[in-house]
Amino acid sequence: MSFPNHVPRDISWLGFNARVLQEANDPTVSLKERIKFLGIFSNNMDEFFRVRVATLKRMTDLTKGRKKLNMHLESDAGDVLNSILQIVLKQQSEFDRIWTSIRSELKRNGIIIKTDTQLNVKQKQFVIEYFEREVRSNIIPLMIQSLPELPYLREKSIYLGVVMQKKNSAYHQQYALIEVPSRTLGRFVQLPSSGNEIHLILLEDVIRVNLPYIFTYFGYDHFESHIFKVTKDAELDLDNDVSTSLVEKMQKGLKKRRKGKTVRFVYDKEMNSGLLNYLIRKLKLDNKSNIIPGGRIHNFRHFMDFPDVFPPDKTKFASVPHPDLRTAKRVTDVISKKDVLLHFPYHSFNSVIDLLREAAMDPDVSSIKITAYRLAPESKVINALINAARNGKKVEVMLELKARFDEEANLEWKNVLEEEGVKVILGIPNMKVHAKICVIKKRMGNKTIQYGFVSTGNLNERTANFYGDHCLLTSNRNIMADINKIFFYLENPAAHASALTECKTLLVSPVGMRKQLDVFIDREIRNAKKGLPAGIILKLNSLSDGQLVEKLNEASNKGVEVKLIIRGIYTMKKVVKKKDKTPQATSIVDRFLEHARVMVFHNNGKRDTYISSADWMVRNLDHRVEAACPIIDEKIKKELIGILGIQLRDNVKARVLDRDFTNNYVNLPGKKVRSQDEIYGQLSKLKTTYS
Repeated sequence: MSFPNHVPRDISWLGFNARVLQEANDPTVSLKERIKFLGIFSNNMDEFFRVRVATLKRMTDLTKGRKKLNMHLESDAGDVLNSILQIVLKQQSEFDRIWTSIRSELKRNGIIIKTDTQLNVKQKQFVIEYFEREVRSNIIPLMIQSLPELPYLREKSIYLGVVMQKKNSAYHQQYALIEVPSRTLGRFVQLPSSGNEIHLILLEDVIRVNLPYIFTYFGYDHFESHIFKVTKDAELDLDNDVSTSLVEKMQKGLKKRRKGKTVRFVYDKEMNSGLLNYLIRKLKLDNKSNIIPGGRIHNFRHFMDFPDVFPPDKTKFASVPHPDLRTAKRVTDVISKKDVLLHFPYHSFNSVIDLLREAAMDPDVSSIKITAYRLAPESKVINALINAARNGKKVEVMLELKARFDEEANLEWKNVLEEEGVKVILGIPNMKVHAKICVIKKRMGNKTIQYGFVSTGNLNERTANFYGDHCLLTSNRNIMADINKIFFYLENPAAHASALTECKTLLVSPVGMRKQLDVFIDREIRNAKKGLPAGIILKLNSLSDGQLVEKLNEASNKGVEVKLIIRGIYTMKKVVKKKDKTPQATSIVDRFLEHARVMVFHNNGKRDTYISSADWMVRNLDHRVEAACPIIDEKIKKELIGILGIQLRDNVKARVLDRDFTNNYVNLPGKKVRSQDEIYGQLSKLKTTYS
């Protein structure tokens, strides 16, 4: 099915990344945060090319001449690719302009990034000694002209392309390649400096200073060097050999991914033309490839880890305990009596860790079942689960090996967990398990009680510090019953295929969520026709499912008040009929990543309210196991809807979403409302209601 009135999702995503770039350009944002947003923009763009552009290129290669290729859209994949390249080039130009401005501001604040040619005598000596002590053993220069093929170029690395020649002869010229070892040493080196100034140098410039020492053996005396990087297709091709385990397939697929086809080549626009043409030829690129000229610096993703050389941030948030958990001895005692909704990063993620730690130590707890998608490098969640297994609990972890870019880490976690006696479930063929759920069983006298949680975000204590998410801690019997049904299905999908359809409280994809969302929207349409209050509030990361977008348009046209807060992809075009209404749609981009999914359907004042792991995308609703959980407690429901109300009033960091991706800031009258500040202020002042 095609939807001609929809914006291509990939073009829409670039509109989101433009909003990230806006934050880097905002003079009211601290310098540290502005640099971080440049890093986020760069990292986002890398993943966009690795996944989406690579997919579009494969589509054009496999189905040349066919139309309607781009995920239920009318647009031809080739046309979308052309549009992407035009937009990316414009954004790259804006990126370079912003970086130049930030660099000037850094200099005014006494923070100076020096190049290899700007060092004083003392600094140059320091760089030579630092190179000898730390860098030399971490690099292996390659004389690439003598090689029949270019060596394997790693993703997320930057390379210094070097042109060497002898001053007395233009004919004796050689090309070399050096991988900058930023993974091992970091990207920044602090230089000796005087007064109140702070001088930094990039690792590639440390190498540039030392090129004569690196290549002294060859007798060259003139060096020219330029940074470049490649982005490769990140598709994970898994073979269909039934005799091969999923783990083996993942391992083979990861090896293949490392040799994926180049989908983008970004280079210093001042690069030597001979070296540039040589690299393009060896990488087998052509005029349809994404060959993007840039500035002297690449891989700005490292700038997310820019040295902390700034004054203390007076506006820095500190997560607070939930008021109901602030004085309680045990999280378990609280949620056995009432639901608790945590709002990250405003509330501390430690409450989730404490819940698992308590279960690990409690002699009456018999089992813990939990899903895991993206985990922190030194995961306290995993540590609690391992301790539970050591204490004799039956621990079961649904570990999604196909979590993109976390596959290798999750393979390692699998081994760690299994060595400790934890049962690991590895997922379902051709489907990802994205639901964030946990159920803990505890024996109390002659009965078993169950408690746990449903979350919108990953069980990752690191990202919980800057991802905006909600997590419901609950012992609600109906919710726990449905979580058990989901695990029953996950443990043996073939034998328990009907288990998901039996869920009565949670909305679960891929079996029932889409249908129930249609039911909710149709009910609002009927109420509007009857003259009753009718409204829908959605907060999502992405809204691109064609059928549901059409349904929302229909609802809006029939008089339902539709309000949307969409962080990223938004494919709904503005309605052009005179009598038609357009849903109000905004996007908030601020210091925290708005990651939560919340749905509110007015239901004539009853306000059915859900938190969910699922965006409204085809993949989430039809090809993943997802869970949306109702908020039943009226006080919590009021609190959550109040948070959405604050976000709908944001007139500082909210942008209007339209088909042209102008990203104009919302212009609402009245006092300035920066929703993340307002929410933190409200939640940090709440008093306990637990007794």
